[in-house]
Amino acid sequence: MAIESINHCEIDNECKKLAALLTRHTDSRGNGSHPTAIAKLEFRRVSDVSTSLHNVCEPLLVIVVQGKKTVLLGEETYHYSVAQYLTLSVDLPLRAFVVQATPEQPYLAFKLQLDLRQLCDILAETQVMEETGIIASNKENSVKGLFVSNADAPLIDCALRLTRLLDTPQDIPILAPMIVREIYYRLLMGEQGEAVRQIATSGSTMQRIAEAIKLIKANFTNLMRVEDLARNASMSASSFHYHFKAVTSMSPLQYQKQLKLLEARRLMLVEDCDATSAAYRVGYESSSQFSREYSRLFGAPPMGDIRRSRIA
Repeated sequence: MAIESINHCEIDNECKKLAALLTRHTDSRGNGSHPTAIAKLEFRRVSDVSTSLHNVCEPLLVIVVQGKKTVLLGEETYHYSVAQYLTLSVDLPLRAFVVQATPEQPYLAFKLQLDLRQLCDILAETQVMEETGIIASNKENSVKGLFVSNADAPLIDCALRLTRLLDTPQDIPILAPMIVREIYYRLLMGEQGEAVRQIATSGSTMQRIAEAIKLIKANFTNLMRVEDLARNASMSASSFHYHFKAVTSMSPLQYQKQLKLLEARRLMLVEDCDATSAAYRVGYESSSQFSREYSRLFGAPPMGDIRRSRIA
């Protein structure tokens, strides 16, 4: 128990150091996601409890160092806070909102986009280490496309060292790739290591579902049959449906529907489309069906939601 307490204290202290750095790098930039000089790294800052954000997120690591956040995926809810991390292994439509933040203590998060090719390279090396007995193999099976875990001290230390490089930009080209590589290794060795491995394992169920997701994203305005998607994934229709839902927490049809509605929302917000035009452009033939399904997802009819979002 004493060792565990010391470890928790160490993690808390490291998170406070990282929060101080993120505060310094975002203080003058306000709320939002802020890119950095390090490729694929950005910081998220929110100074109040936010309205929900809807987006399709690509493979990503998020470490919370201050505040709390809730993410909705399909019908599942995930909560994460300080010293916890969220990992996405495939592109997923999410609804997310900050649930603990103030101007004095804003929500702060370290966000790193995952490069699956780099993860594959490191996985190949760890497999050699398993075969030679240098590290143990975890055979527990998991295919969830999103998970939340407790961060350990080595992972937080990696994030801290990577962030500190922003103060010595001349070191970034050489040292940043090395630290990012170490982050991937820590994820592979962490408590969700088997789930991370499936992201990078050629021919795994996770990779086949990921390929199907890419196909849906590229053709989301068209009607897509589960049988065709299953055939492309070399699965039976029933097996494909089961594994797709295990990874994404929704059926292929529900996934495609969310993509359509998210794109329609973007068209109305960014391109100032009216609801009927947006519905038609994303593949809806019935404006009433579009309005009904839009209201179910976003909590208000199309134009009412857009007015509310612009005010917020």
